[in-house]
Amino acid sequence: MKVLMVLTSHDELGDTGKKTGFWLEEFAAPYYRFVEAGADITIASPQGGQPPLDPTSNEPANQTDATHRFEADTEAQQALATTVRLDSVDVADFDTVFYPGGHGPLWDLAEDQDSITLIETSIRTGKPIALVCHAPGALRHTRNEDGTPLVAGRKVTGFTNSEEEAVQLTDIVPFLVEDELTKLGGDWESYVVEDGLLITGQNPASSAAAADALLAKFAALSA
Repeated sequence: MKVLMVLTSHDELGDTGKKTGFWLEEFAAPYYRFVEAGADITIASPQGGQPPLDPTSNEPANQTDATHRFEADTEAQQALATTVRLDSVDVADFDTVFYPGGHGPLWDLAEDQDSITLIETSIRTGKPIALVCHAPGALRHTRNEDGTPLVAGRKVTGFTNSEEEAVQLTDIVPFLVEDELTKLGGDWESYVVEDGLLITGQNPASSAAAADALLAKFAALSA
């Protein structure tokens, strides 16, 4: 099983002067789920190289067993430091795709044409894909072959408006994930939601479960 993990390259939290990026738990928990499943993992980002880590995600209150495992894993750290450029990726080389969140994807992956094409091609060629927390924002401009929004009529989830308000970033982010996916015709749900090949998770606590759902979906399709 070959898994592609796609991370953000964006590190500026709007014009606040604060840093953002990917959320560590949302990378680490799925990464180790895939490792334990024996998957061949490739990590990509728009700019390649070391993706920016949201510093808040590494604060003690947000650390988990998976993040502690990552901190002690030099092989995983090296893999993360040397992500391939997203424009060099061919979706035909992978069985599944996983997008960890963090606020960064709202600025780059949501607008990145390589990411948009990757998601559209994955679904059209029968490959399951999972996106967690803010990463479902990367579905913003994706379309079905008939031009309709990819999420139209699908059950989806992601970081909610109330969660964004709770972290006081409602007026900072370029768009609210819940509002955007609902506007596109998505049927909003909570926690981990599966609709065909599309799997979405609501928040950091959903990341491992989303990875498990992706592995289960791949196993079912391969049976």
